[in-house]
Amino acid sequence: MTRTVVLGVIGSDAHVVGITILEQALSANGFDVVNLGVQSSQDEFVEAAAAHDAEAVLVSSLYGHAKQDCEGFHQRIADADLEDVTTYIGGNLAVGQDDFEETRQFFRELGFDRVFDSETDPEEAIEALRADLDMRSSEAERESQSLSA
Repeated sequence: MTRTVVLGVIGSDAHVVGITILEQALSANGFDVVNLGVQSSQDEFVEAAAAHDAEAVLVSSLYGHAKQDCEGFHQRIADADLEDVTTYIGGNLAVGQDDFEETRQFFRELGFDRVFDSETDPEEAIEALRADLDMRSSEAERESQSLSA
């Protein structure tokens, strides 16, 4: 079963290299990738996730302003009835970021399932995504079995 993911760079950020590498790695690993490109709005991510029945949304940001760009993002996801979509964010997420664990905690509190720094290898993110999506599929299967019982 092919898994669809939406990938893009949020806000006014124009850094394309990271998502290009990630798109190639995801595609090579069997994912169907919808690449929004750079300078994508929150609404574009949400609309693409809904239109393509995506299982995950991967947000990239390298210019250090992701905190501002992602404020309210998960509310938009909830408003679109996409609460089951797995969300990841990665990159250089905060200007002057000294302690990445603080940054990770901030984005987890915003609602992101996983938070990666700019040094993360694409394979690490893909491994995490496979695990998260398989876990979610198993939960959905158990739920549907219990509903039919």
